[in-house]
Amino acid sequence: MGIIAGLIAGLIVAYFAGVHIPAAYSTYMAVGILAALDSVCGGISASMTKTFNLKIFISGLFFNAVIAAGLVYLGKLLGVDLSLAAIVVFGSRIIQNFAIIRRLLLNKFEKKDKILNK
Repeated sequence: MGIIAGLIAGLIVAYFAGVHIPAAYSTYMAVGILAALDSVCGGISASMTKTFNLKIFISGLFFNAVIAAGLVYLGKLLGVDLSLAAIVVFGSRIIQNFAIIRRLLLNKFEKKDKILNK
């Protein structure tokens, strides 16, 4: 429940803060946010499997976003669009984490149904 409250609070603060990101940095921000979302989804699935470690989560959240934005910057310097590769990789990881979360929730509800049916 705390994760959802933190997410909602963060969205509200971001909305009312009125921060404007220049168009030149939009690709870096998009890839950084996608990397951060990947870390959040991984944190949720780790929490559900009781393997969550706050140090790993915080370091992954920060470093994944920085490394992703850095790779996009390096790609721009080399004339290669690495943002597409980052989007594919982080997008597939988010989908994998959601699949794990879905399976864990389905297994949890199946066990509850078996208990109710007995």
